[in-house]
Amino acid sequence: MPRSKLFEPVTVGGKTLANRIVIAPMCTYSAENGQMTDWHLIHLGQLAMSGAAILTIEATAVTPEGRISYRDVGLWDDATEAAMKRVLDGVRAWSDMPIAIQLAHAGRKASTDLPWKGGAQIAPDHADGWQTEAPSAVPFAATDNPPEALDAAGLVRIREAFADAARRSARLGIDAVQIHAAHGYLLHEFLSPLSNRRTDEYGGSLENRMRFPLEIYDAVRAAFPSDRPVTVRVSGTDWVEGGWDIAQTVAFAEALEARGCDGIHVSSAGLAVEQKIPVGPNYQVPLARQVKAAVSMPVVAVGLITEPEQAEAIVATGDADMIGLARTILYDPRWPWHAAAKLGAQVKVVPQYLRSQPAVYRDLFIAG
Repeated sequence: MPRSKLFEPVTVGGKTLANRIVIAPMCTYSAENGQMTDWHLIHLGQLAMSGAAILTIEATAVTPEGRISYRDVGLWDDATEAAMKRVLDGVRAWSDMPIAIQLAHAGRKASTDLPWKGGAQIAPDHADGWQTEAPSAVPFAATDNPPEALDAAGLVRIREAFADAARRSARLGIDAVQIHAAHGYLLHEFLSPLSNRRTDEYGGSLENRMRFPLEIYDAVRAAFPSDRPVTVRVSGTDWVEGGWDIAQTVAFAEALEARGCDGIHVSSAGLAVEQKIPVGPNYQVPLARQVKAAVSMPVVAVGLITEPEQAEAIVATGDADMIGLARTILYDPRWPWHAAAKLGAQVKVVPQYLRSQPAVYRDLFIAG
């Protein structure tokens, strides 16, 4: 069998990863006052045993108001930092998998209930709700409480919050930072003309709409150690006529690369309720392919990637440099093991699990 491209090493910002499988950030809505709990120790711990190349901590709010819900993880003060340290210490005691973090602000899509309770926005005067903020006073849904448009002081406050969270991430020994500029949250809201109606230097032209997200990138890059990667997650399109699209995404990716960005993770949608998404296997891969054609930094593709042969084809044909798994790896936390078995590759496992190697795959496991 030809050597698997999916299980070849890849270098991101000077950091070499063992293979091309990224565990994408996945919100689990199980924090308390922004603080990680035992849930996160169990959840991240099992994923850290999966054999993937890197594990990304879920969207982590840089301010309390930047949480999607009242149960989101945060990293904005000493208490949230200490709670995360406790979890990371527990995971690292048994796994050497690199760990990244996604730093985020939910913008107008903040102050919502938990997904399994319907996920509707919670009013500012409710105990579990707060006033949202955004580029413009345009609500996500017509029934939502309108966000407050950020003024100059608000922009400074959020830039400083991202930088502070990056410094806390560095103290925690986190290996990489991903900035969340996708899925309709604050930085995506600045990028899209559907949500950004500003008339100052942060609105109107593409250059102006990119300005604040690029300032956030610069602030995080300056605050995080230069030998550790900083990447960005984007929505390649809003899937709405007249909204953010792939051509603008390519321009944004080129601007990020010019600033030294170490990688880009291409998803889509999340900004508008009227989006029309052509969901199916690989449905977002063409977006990653177009970004990859324009930049030299590593590109991560996502979107209903469920089969090893499918993932292998994406990286082997050059559509992307890596693939990201979210729901797929929640359903099967040993997906990288099973992919390595199918593709004739090897995967590192902790010694406690070596005895589980099936006899038919005698050379599958590498002792970690």
